[in-house]
Amino acid sequence: MKCLHCLKKVIPTLNKLVKKISRNYVLPVVSSALLLLTTGFALVEKSKDASVHLPKKAKPNIVIIMADQWNAQSLGYAGNKDVKTPNLDKLAARSVVFSTAVSVMPVCSPARASLLTGQYPLTHGVFYNDRPLKNEALTLAEIYKSQGYATGFIGKWHVNGHSSHEAQFAARNRTVPKDRRQGFDYWKAREVTHDYNQSFYFDENDVRHEWPGYDVFPQTDSAIGFIDQNKSKPFLLFLSWGPPHDPYATAPEEYRKLYNPENLTLRPNVPDSLKTKARKDLAGYYAHCTALDKAAGDLLEALKKAGVAENTIVVFTSDHGDMLYSQGKIRKQKPWDESILVPLLIHYPAGLGDKKRELSLPFSNIDILPTLLGLSNMQIPKSVEGTDYTAIISGKKKPSGEEAALIQVPVPFHENNFLNGGKEYRAVRTKQFTYVRDLKGPWLLYDNAKDPYQLQNLIGNAAYADTQTKLETVLQTKLAEAKDDFLTADAYMSKWKYRYDGKDSLRVQ
Repeated sequence: MKCLHCLKKVIPTLNKLVKKISRNYVLPVVSSALLLLTTGFALVEKSKDASVHLPKKAKPNIVIIMADQWNAQSLGYAGNKDVKTPNLDKLAARSVVFSTAVSVMPVCSPARASLLTGQYPLTHGVFYNDRPLKNEALTLAEIYKSQGYATGFIGKWHVNGHSSHEAQFAARNRTVPKDRRQGFDYWKAREVTHDYNQSFYFDENDVRHEWPGYDVFPQTDSAIGFIDQNKSKPFLLFLSWGPPHDPYATAPEEYRKLYNPENLTLRPNVPDSLKTKARKDLAGYYAHCTALDKAAGDLLEALKKAGVAENTIVVFTSDHGDMLYSQGKIRKQKPWDESILVPLLIHYPAGLGDKKRELSLPFSNIDILPTLLGLSNMQIPKSVEGTDYTAIISGKKKPSGEEAALIQVPVPFHENNFLNGGKEYRAVRTKQFTYVRDLKGPWLLYDNAKDPYQLQNLIGNAAYADTQTKLETVLQTKLAEAKDDFLTADAYMSKWKYRYDGKDSLRVQ
């Protein structure tokens, strides 16, 4: 009777999951929750890169380590001689390293929702911070859970959001209801906080707990506990750290002591007037990075001790970058590389070997989900808009050199709102070029091979006229693929029935 009672409680959730998944595959799946519970179902939509599959092995575990606002250049393996990231450098030496990993919308909630769904922000609707990812979305955890995986999420969530009638940030300290956890069962999470030393979370039963000390370390300990509990079966673990997102000066003292602002090298695109401030903030930023690197090392060692490292796909990345005063700008939502480029490592010894491979093709965070499914020999639902790059990262196929990643900023908001100089734009990042359009027309063009710090805008330069024309065609093609009409911010806010926060709706007169 007790088992029957438990079954009755779980059937509504299973029915919801069945309906969600069945909408996203070509052939119908079993609709009975009871049959799903006992037999599972087959996923039948073909991969976007279905021509190459890895040899079948035991189901790989998945570990995603996501930092917040860690830009691509702030790692030792990326050539930065100031920041200390020895554990991630060692991981990079045994992984596929992406030098042009792109955030589809370089800001928190949109980027996270895109990773979870493999969709563009204008498809899943989270193109503005603190807006909810709809329950109808088919997500990473739901797909893997349907294949028998244990699922766990720890840390910053930031896709539950709040209702349009509520005040800005109203939901950041509230629990995330079970049906809003998008398939994750093990749960030690909070919507948002940037107070890393006085941080709390809610567990699976909505009970509040405190993270002792600097939250990155106990969060990582919880992740290690999840690994140990589930090492005998396939699991999906998402560890989501808050740093190095500002405030910058809050890493533990032992890490802050490692960096003297006066000794730090700034990028050449930081204006002279901002260099003192930039060095101070960069020292704190690097301290966070080194603390996170220590936690990453602990987690990687735990995988070895648990005996699952060989058959675990480890993804290390960030949601977006941080300008840190390059171009005279701060933080994110901007179209320059410091904002849009993120670190990305994929390590999978059983499937990809244990040697370093560097790839410069533009790889968007909407491509992470389909590529993980490809590496897992799982079919990709039709709702996914990203590309499965399994064939390329496994070395079975070469990049064409024509790949491009689309960047969407449909609505500039908060610190990047219209009053602060923000504007709607769309962009493409290729291996070599950055091309950006706003609503008035072409805005920015950079040859990143010749101008890696993006100091010379080539829009209208006669020598690059053909390049600009070609990139305009690429951008229009990507917009068509994404069903993006490139409308005004007001049009999208009205379509999704969102309300602007604070002064975000105001324009400069």
